[in-house]
Amino acid sequence: MARLSLAMSLRGILWGLLWLFRAGAQDGEQDFQPSFIHMSGTMVTASLTNSQADTFSLAVADNETGLLPLSDCNGRNRTDDWSLQVTHQGNVSRVTVSLTRHLQLCISNLTDCCVEALCLLQSLQVSACQGAKVMARLLIQAEIYPNTTSGNLTGKIEENATVIPNQVFHPLGSCPCNLTAGACDIQCCCDQDCTPEMKQLFESSCFEGVFGGDVNPPFDQLCSVQSGNLAPDWFPFLCVQSSVNNSPFLGYFYDGSTSSSQASSFKLPLQAIPGKLSNGYRQGDPILTVHNDYFTVPQLFIAGQCARNAPVSFLRDVEAKCVATCQEARSSVFSSAVNSGVGDNIKPEVIYEERSSALLSCANKECRNVTFAEDYIIVWEGKRIKELKIKVLYGGMCLEETITQKFTVTFVTANATSLEEFSGNPGYQLGKPVRAANLTSLAPVTTLNLWKPVGENLCSSANLTPLLFGFNSISGCLMEVSLADNCRQLREDVAARLNSLVQASHVGKRGNARKEISDDWVEVLRVNASSSPNASDGSLRGICPDVPAHLNIQIITADVGAIEGIPQEEILGVQIGFSTITWQVPCGLACPENASSLPVSAAVQFIKVPAQPPVPKTRFQINYTEYDCRRNDVCWPELFYPMTRYYTGEPYSHTLAKGLVLVFFVLLAVVLSNPCNGILRLWNKP
Repeated sequence: MARLSLAMSLRGILWGLLWLFRAGAQDGEQDFQPSFIHMSGTMVTASLTNSQADTFSLAVADNETGLLPLSDCNGRNRTDDWSLQVTHQGNVSRVTVSLTRHLQLCISNLTDCCVEALCLLQSLQVSACQGAKVMARLLIQAEIYPNTTSGNLTGKIEENATVIPNQVFHPLGSCPCNLTAGACDIQCCCDQDCTPEMKQLFESSCFEGVFGGDVNPPFDQLCSVQSGNLAPDWFPFLCVQSSVNNSPFLGYFYDGSTSSSQASSFKLPLQAIPGKLSNGYRQGDPILTVHNDYFTVPQLFIAGQCARNAPVSFLRDVEAKCVATCQEARSSVFSSAVNSGVGDNIKPEVIYEERSSALLSCANKECRNVTFAEDYIIVWEGKRIKELKIKVLYGGMCLEETITQKFTVTFVTANATSLEEFSGNPGYQLGKPVRAANLTSLAPVTTLNLWKPVGENLCSSANLTPLLFGFNSISGCLMEVSLADNCRQLREDVAARLNSLVQASHVGKRGNARKEISDDWVEVLRVNASSSPNASDGSLRGICPDVPAHLNIQIITADVGAIEGIPQEEILGVQIGFSTITWQVPCGLACPENASSLPVSAAVQFIKVPAQPPVPKTRFQINYTEYDCRRNDVCWPELFYPMTRYYTGEPYSHTLAKGLVLVFFVLLAVVLSNPCNGILRLWNKP
C-alpha cells in the first residue's frame, strides 16, 4: 500500500510539472510530439519538429521526493537503467527511450529481476538543448508490469499440444481476456496468472461483460430470476428452469437431446471420452492408441500445407503428399499399439525398405534415415481393428534439398481378397467408390469415374478418379476439336468422350455387391446417351448446335435398415443424361484450319429418398398454414412445450404437476367468470 501511495503522489507532482514544462517549451516555439507519454512498454518514441537542438539529455526523478533534477545541457544521461537514442532526418529529431534492465519476477537462479509484482514506476525527462539553453522537454511516466510485453518473455517456452474440448459440453473460453500465456493481463480479473497483489492494482476496473468472462445478468426467461424482476402472476408456469451455465456466451451450448436432466449438461458421455471405447469404432471416429492418444499421420489441410499430427478417422482412407526438409523428413514411424475398439491392443507390423543412394553425391552433406513413403494398411471387421501393417521406404538425401513424402492409409476388410476391395458391408460407406460392372462380360468389378485434370487440363492427358459414394462433385477438361470436322462428327466425339466415364452397364446396390449375384446390381438408365440423328449439321462454319457437352449422373439412395444401430445405405437407381450447348468458335469472318478447345464436364448428384413414403398432409395442414410451425415464426402448438417429453429443463413430474395446477386455475377462472354466473342464475331461475 505504501508503494501505491508513492505512485499516487508521483502522479500528482508530474501533472503539476507538466504544465510548467509545456509553458517553458512554448516560449521557444518548439515542443515534442507528444510532449507527455504514459509508458507501459519497454520503449517509446517522440519527435521534435523544427529542431535547432544540438544536444539531448535524459534524467530520472528521485524515488523519495518524486522531483526531477534541474535540467542541464551537458548531453549526459543520469541513469543506468535507461538508454537514449536520437536520429535526425531533415529538421525533425526522433528520440527513442528504451529500458535496459530485465522485466521478470524473481525465481530461483535468476538475477537482475523484479522482486515486487509492480516492477517499475518512474518519471523521466528528456531535454533538448541548443548550447546552454533548453529548447524543449519531454516528460515520460513509466508504469511497467513484469512479463506484460512479448518482448520481455525470456526462457524456455513449452509448446505442448492444446486439446480443444467439445463445445457442446465444455466452455471453450472461460476467461476470454486472458491473452498472454504465463503472464498477468491487466484488468483481467479472471486471469489465473495474476497474484492477489497484482489484482489490487486494477480490481476496481476489471473488464466486464463477455470479454471479461462475466455473463451476468442471466436472461429474463429463467425461473431463478423471477424474484428480482417485476414478473407477472403467470410467470412461474411459463418460465424456463435451467442452469446459468447453459448459456450461448463463452462457448456454452445446451443439447437437450443428448444431455439428461439428472447429469450436468457439460459432462462428457462415456463413449466420447478418449480411451473409453466399449462398443467399437463408428465411421469417422478418431482411432486411439493404447495411451489414449490419437493415431496420427501427416495429412494435407485446407491451406495446402501438411499437418504432421493429423488424426486418422475410422474407415476414411488418406492419401497425402508433403514437401519436407531434412529435419522434417527424418524417420519417425508410428510404433505405438492402437486400440482395436473393443479393448484389445493391436501392435503394428512394420516393414522397412531402403532406397538405394549409391548415386547420391552431396559432398559429405548427406541427410540419412529420411522417410520417402509410409503406407498404412488397417484391416478391420465390423466395429473393430484386427491388424495394422506399415510399410516404410527410407533412404538418404542431400542436406540442402527438399523431398516430397507420400503417406497413405488404406482400410481393408478382413474378408477381402487381393483382387477386389468392398465399399461397405453390406451398405455403402461414405467416401468409398461406387461399384460398377458389365454383367454381360467377364471383366472384373470396376468403378464409375470422373476426370482428375493435370497439366494443361486437356482431356487427352487427364487422369481418372473413382466416383465416391455420397459426395456430390463436378469435374471437367478441355477437349481438342478440329474445325475440319462437321457438327455430327463433333457430337459423336464428345458423347464418346463422356460415355468413357460410365462404361459399366450396372451399378452395385450395396457396398459388398458380388458379380455372380444378379440381384446385387441395378441397371444404369441412359437418357439421350448418344447424339440425336435428327440434329442439324450446322450451316455456319465454327458454330454447332446441340453439342452434348455436359454429363449428368444422378444416383438415388435410401436407408434400407440398420445393423447394430448404424444405418445402411443402398443405391436404388442410376440415371445418366446429357445437357447440350451451342458451341461457337471465337473467331472473325474467316476461321483458320486449326484445332480449338471445347470445355466438357461431368457432374454427379446423390439424391436420398425416404425408405417409407411420407405421410400425406391433411386438409387442415394444407389450408391453415398459419398453424404450421415450420412456416411461421409463432408456433401455437408449442405453447404447451414445457409439459411435453421433449422439455428436459426439469424432471417431467415437476412439469406435469405445474401443468395440472395451471389447468386447475384456468378452470376455476372460467367457472367464476360472469358468463358462467349468468348461466347458473338462468338454470336456477324458477
